[in-house]
Amino acid sequence: MTINNVESQGSQPTIISFVKDLPNLCSLAGLACTILAIYFSILGVYYAAMIGMIWAVSFDWADGLIARKMKGRTGNDRAFGGQLDILIDIVSYGVTPAILLMSYGQFEPVFLIGAFFILAASAIRLSYFSIFGLSGESKYTGLALDNNNIILVFVFIFESILSHGVFSAIFYITALGLATLNVSQIKTPKFSGNRINVYTLAAYTLSITGIYGWKLL
Repeated sequence: MTINNVESQGSQPTIISFVKDLPNLCSLAGLACTILAIYFSILGVYYAAMIGMIWAVSFDWADGLIARKMKGRTGNDRAFGGQLDILIDIVSYGVTPAILLMSYGQFEPVFLIGAFFILAASAIRLSYFSIFGLSGESKYTGLALDNNNIILVFVFIFESILSHGVFSAIFYITALGLATLNVSQIKTPKFSGNRINVYTLAAYTLSITGIYGWKLL
């Protein structure tokens, strides 16, 4: 028996059958936003990348809210959704900020170091969570990775009023600070589990989309 605890050895579901699960579709929509964020980061269209990054968080939070409201989901559905979330999180909150940092740093070698620490912290953070879960059933140990995107897209608002060199340093330090908090022993609440917080994030997402959409015009 593997880690996902298949419910019936004789009726193993097909891989693609899990795609029809609405929370998983929501997770994949977030992954699509992440791919766009990576694409625009590489192209240097950073304002568009910010929009993709914050929408990735919104879909990530929404899938959990939908999953909790749905009835009739099997143990396999929940296990598969949990594994899918973790794999998407490493791309959304690890790979994407790392690529963004390298791209904004014009792929100078020094930015490779920061990118490695961001990605390593994300992998370590998710591995730890996979084993130990929430602390006391209500709080995370270490800053949850979704906060990275939420904070970075806000910090990037100031990019247009600072010189490239100054903002590169600020962004680098901020990203490394977040990576440090990701693997720290601080306890942070599970914001995504509260419906009010999800609606607050939705308002924040629309505001960020409006700000960066205006900047793109």
